[in-house]
Amino acid sequence: MRLHLVGALIGALLLVVPAQAEDKVPSPVLQEILIKTTLLTFSDANLTGNYTVLHAKLAKAFRDKITPDGLKQAFKNFADQKINLGLVTAMPPVASSEATIYNRGALVLRGYFATKPSRVSYELYFLPSEGEWKPALIDVRVKPPNEG
Repeated sequence: MRLHLVGALIGALLLVVPAQAEDKVPSPVLQEILIKTTLLTFSDANLTGNYTVLHAKLAKAFRDKITPDGLKQAFKNFADQKINLGLVTAMPPVASSEATIYNRGALVLRGYFATKPSRVSYELYFLPSEGEWKPALIDVRVKPPNEG
């Protein structure tokens, strides 16, 4: 099974957000909190069909561009699979690249959780919004580890 999701509007959003705010990568503990809370909120939205909380936690610039119903449509294929990502709470994330601040001000976190039988991989972009890092791109893949 291979699932791949990317919020369609998010790439364009990164082009319009000013390179502002944070220029310092958060601590490893804060990175883990950002990763896990984002993935669990994403998972809950997909399992319940209620995208209101996920929408509320997004960076303001993205919230202004998409509704909770828009998120529901964007992640429909993932939601249809009823995949519960709750197992990631019991595991440490494994970074596949160093956390970086993208030249437009986005914090980029890439990695995976060594879940079995399928690995949960992620690429997450966070924007400084309302005084904290908030999700702007959620790319999650659930597939056997040997599929890359």
